[in-house]
Amino acid sequence: MSTPITLQIGDITLTYNTGYIGIDHGMLFQEADRVRRRHNSINYEYYEQNPNLDVAQSEMCFGRSLRSMVPRLELLGHTLITAQADYDRVVVHDQEQRTGLDELEVMGRPARMDFDQFVAFIRRYAVSNLSDKYAGDYDKQPAKHGSLASDRALKQVPVGNTERDMGGYSERSHFGNLLGFLSPYSVLRLLAENPGNLDLEVVWDYGNFVDAGWAQNRDFFAGARRTQTYLIATEGTSDTHILRRAIALLRPEIQDFFRFVEVEDRHPFSGTGNLAKFAEGLVKIDVHNRVVFLFDNDAEGQDAYRSLQRFAFPMNMRAMVLPDLEELRNFPARGPDGVLNADINGRAAAIECYLDLRLKGRKPPQVTWTNYKEKLDVYQGSLDFKESYATAFYNATAESMASKEYDVSKLNVLLDALQLQCSQMAGQMLPIAQYSD
Repeated sequence: MSTPITLQIGDITLTYNTGYIGIDHGMLFQEADRVRRRHNSINYEYYEQNPNLDVAQSEMCFGRSLRSMVPRLELLGHTLITAQADYDRVVVHDQEQRTGLDELEVMGRPARMDFDQFVAFIRRYAVSNLSDKYAGDYDKQPAKHGSLASDRALKQVPVGNTERDMGGYSERSHFGNLLGFLSPYSVLRLLAENPGNLDLEVVWDYGNFVDAGWAQNRDFFAGARRTQTYLIATEGTSDTHILRRAIALLRPEIQDFFRFVEVEDRHPFSGTGNLAKFAEGLVKIDVHNRVVFLFDNDAEGQDAYRSLQRFAFPMNMRAMVLPDLEELRNFPARGPDGVLNADINGRAAAIECYLDLRLKGRKPPQVTWTNYKEKLDVYQGSLDFKESYATAFYNATAESMASKEYDVSKLNVLLDALQLQCSQMAGQMLPIAQYSD
């Protein structure tokens, strides 16, 4: 009897192979996701009859919710944009297959739905609401087993490989087979567009395979692979320390995707100009690592960022500045005329401005204009007492952030912007040609 390894969501099988490990899905998970789970494929009666045998190994798997997996999918490049490219590829394939049919056959077949219609189709059916009860006559009489089979849109779903099974033994398996023309990660990303699917568990089931002696537990490991991680290069040690801690506390589900230049002793290219030179150097020597150069949202950072636009960055590198914030558009700033409110975006917004600026026993925050940047026709500014805001951030606990006692709203905007840059990079690097029917 074969011993399969599967990737499943809500008991819909996305990948299935026997005799060898097959597709490595470890990057979808973190080590904390290695758990024991009851499986339908395990003969528990056998273990009850043989109490000297332990079922623990057979139950081992990786599992996490689809909700928490979406950011990981996107950092791997599996975004809605790449899912649409995957979808459109199959639609074109189906259209090419029609060229071999006579005119009457073509007229009798409805046109394939477009991508937006397909997403709407997925949103109509939450996986957990579809019956998974076995029905031996499902393929012969699908209409009597639920509403899915009577949906006219089924005839407009792309096919891809005409030899694949599009039926099923239940309403749920039928739905899963209908989506089988897409890559498994595109299926996961698209299923996440239905809120009713977000709490479904995605499971990489390998326990039985190891128990049967085909592999060892250490052959299955979690975490982003090195080639899938992002090196974040910042202007200074403070930027690195703040960003590293923010990701660890606010985005632990993707923490393993990010690496930083080690800055315990000193920053190897501290300062805006040195970071720009570092970026220029890496572009010219064609480094293959994924790198994001992150500049402060001040006059010097904007100037350096714009200077890099003359280079053709490879797909694996991006430069960005900290995002503009509404909270910084009317910010107290001290200059020759005293303290006046000003928009400090692009002029004085270092990373400390994205922290909670409410400090007990201290006056409201303000920046001080320091020097004039003639090229940009703006003044460069700096947040007063910025070290004290950084210290308060380092002392803040995860609990105080969760309760909003410590405000992380601006940090979340920053992390959203960083994630978007990384997922866009990964999506561009993901060749649609890797998908096969």
